[in-house]
Amino acid sequence: MVDKNTQYDASKIQVLEGLEAVRHRPGMYIGDTDIRGLHHLVFEIVDNSIDEAMAGYCDFIQVVIGQDGSIEVTDNGRGIPVGEHETGKSALEVVLTVLHAGGKFGGGGYKVSGGLHGVGLSVVNALSEWMVAEVRTDGGLYRQEYKQGVPLGPVERVGGADTTGTTIRFKPDATIFETTEFNAEILANRLREMAFLNAGVRIELHDQRQGKKQEFHYTGGLISFVQWLSRNKDLLFKEPIYLSGQKDDTMVEVALLWTTGYSENLMSFANNIHTSEGGTHEAGLKSALTRTVNDYARQNNIFKSGQENFAGEDVREGLTAVLSVKILNPQFEGQTKTKLGNSEVRSITDSIVSEQFSTFLIENPSIAKRIIDKATTASQAREAARRARELTRRKNALEITPLPGKLADCTVTDPALCELYLVEGDSAAGSAKQGRSRQYQAILPIGGKIINVEKARIDRVLAHEEIRTIITAMGTGIGEDFDLGKARYHKVIIMADADIDGSHIRTLLLTFFYRYMRPLIEAGYLYIAQPPLYQVRRGRQIRYAYDDAELEAILSEMGRQGITIQRYKGLGEMNADQLWDTTMNPENRILRKVTMDDVQAAEEIITVLMGEKVQPRREFIEQNAKYVVNLDI
Repeated sequence: MVDKNTQYDASKIQVLEGLEAVRHRPGMYIGDTDIRGLHHLVFEIVDNSIDEAMAGYCDFIQVVIGQDGSIEVTDNGRGIPVGEHETGKSALEVVLTVLHAGGKFGGGGYKVSGGLHGVGLSVVNALSEWMVAEVRTDGGLYRQEYKQGVPLGPVERVGGADTTGTTIRFKPDATIFETTEFNAEILANRLREMAFLNAGVRIELHDQRQGKKQEFHYTGGLISFVQWLSRNKDLLFKEPIYLSGQKDDTMVEVALLWTTGYSENLMSFANNIHTSEGGTHEAGLKSALTRTVNDYARQNNIFKSGQENFAGEDVREGLTAVLSVKILNPQFEGQTKTKLGNSEVRSITDSIVSEQFSTFLIENPSIAKRIIDKATTASQAREAARRARELTRRKNALEITPLPGKLADCTVTDPALCELYLVEGDSAAGSAKQGRSRQYQAILPIGGKIINVEKARIDRVLAHEEIRTIITAMGTGIGEDFDLGKARYHKVIIMADADIDGSHIRTLLLTFFYRYMRPLIEAGYLYIAQPPLYQVRRGRQIRYAYDDAELEAILSEMGRQGITIQRYKGLGEMNADQLWDTTMNPENRILRKVTMDDVQAAEEIITVLMGEKVQPRREFIEQNAKYVVNLDI
């Protein structure tokens, strides 16, 4: 009900001073306050160190995850200036407490950088419980401490220093973030990327919680990067294609390597910032590759009479590519910098890639033939997939698309309230149907392992009954046809057995969603349920343990006298009440939201399993199951 007596006058207008705005609306600056936003804090600081590396002043960066959950980032760059700023404060304090303050606006401090918004360090400071900045410059060691972005005192010289550089230590504010526990794998993936993109820079990651250290140091640049991304795959040809050039103030370099698989893996960067949503540089690369291959095929009479040109997806089937551009004034969309918007970069990238790729194809006709042969079979499969896709698309308003017969749907129609459980096995699905809340929980049985989408073209994927059932139930379509707004459920929960086969099924499902319904993951709609491994009973008292450590803790608490322990070999061994109590009741269940890092790990595992190049299949799954289930987050 609207209260019309509420006054709206000048007194209701609030002005948030300093960094208050960041703490009031953190999502505007770091995307979200979940695990992605948490790690973004680290990346903001590392990006500043990388900017020093690009300027030629830094070749070592160290990231430490402390026992207390804090982060320390140290580099051997020039050190943040500590002298007096025109505001009367130390330049260090200005950088750490004032939004849009930094040395990256006028071109004097940095010619090329990723942090052009000038909000990185100050935002991290604002969202930290505490922060300590130490700078080694001009022969001295300078220090300043902060609490929730507020200085606890002035910048002080606390000693001498015979090196230069900056050390930032901070602990994320638990009142801001949903979780404050850092994932070493997420950090390692980003730091590895930075080492590849900046040949010669050594980056270390120390996890004091686990006593582990990782070092990333590569001299081959993008060539090494694309080889690493393709390390477990069968290659169409051995050596990557490397193209590079510069026009005006824009530098472009790209490494290309085709595999015999069917998935495209294109990673793009602008000033070392991973543009996960692409942008103009990525569009320029794609158009250049498509046009160049088609032109080569036409000019060499490879196309049959009347044959249509290859589509971009045909040319890029099986492609692993890394694209990096360096721009004087990049225009990122949003503070999290996931998409590049400079319009001129598209034509520059297109021009450089087209010219050099065309020359490469002419000089390497055997490789050109392999690329065109692969594009030809991809084109034929695409046409078959087009026909198969029609079976999975939602019909128009005059037609009715029946939901899968084995789907036990919920009664609520608001997708935001609906949950879809993908349940391994008919037996477990039967119990889930009986025990669920029919109002908002839908059950879809999954009969064993689905098709490995890394090993099959899309026409075969869409011919697979289990896949078609999932697509039809979701209502979103797949791939380029995917429409998140048509999702019938905003919570999709994978519920598989807590054993090795269950891990394999989860991995296959995660890979499917990653390849064909990626926006579902990016929107945070995909989850993994964690069923218990044990039931502990004494008389009418029942407890559940989700791993061996929890079982021991329960036994220590309850004692072992008169105890009965049941180890569940699968979900099918639970009755409806047990399944509800442990895995489906929102008050008791343990759900893990799937992140892009989880799914990329799953995709990597599937790639290895597909070729079985490392170890026996079951052993490999067992050793990597924790990355799939994400239990240690």
